Amino acid sequence: MYTKAALLDIHQRTHRSLTKFFEHLRGFSEEELGQTIEGFGMGNILSQLEHIVEAEEYWLWVATKAELPPLVDHPPPALEETIRHREEVAARTRAFIENTSEAELNTKTTLRVYGGAEVDLMPAQIVLRTQTHVFQHLGQIAAICRMLGKPIPEGFDFPLRD
Repeated sequence: MYTKAALLDIHQRTHRSLTKFFEHLRGFSEEELGQTIEGFGMGNILSQLEHIVEAEEYWLWVATKAELPPLVDHPPPALEETIRHREEVAARTRAFIENTSEAELNTKTTLRVYGGAEVDLMPAQIVLRTQTHVFQHLGQIAAICRMLGKPIPEGFDFPLRD
């Protein structure tokens, strides 16, 4: 059973790390942020960041049984716009966790995903998946930063305390 306190703690720590990345990336030019590097799927930093935020937002829509918006292909937004979007999505995820009972968070429910498929998922596991997903892409962004000659500083994820 996942507790609300643990989910909120994981969410806070994940977004703290993401915020540190955004702060580091403010030192990059728009050209560097948009430069495509082969081998990373979404091959530039802006696309990676947009994907991180949009994935959390998508799964929040699924978990709350909201109507899914149409899929629209568009270029990634500028860094500052993505930062604002991250703040909004993080606040909505926190509110979802805070306003959902632990019993509901830990009970599989039938949810609709893109394509209209219905799947049985546990909302707490949806939240955890969105947070672990962030670190996969932060690792890719860190590698791109190294390739651009602007590596993430040593000890970036420390201290581990609040």
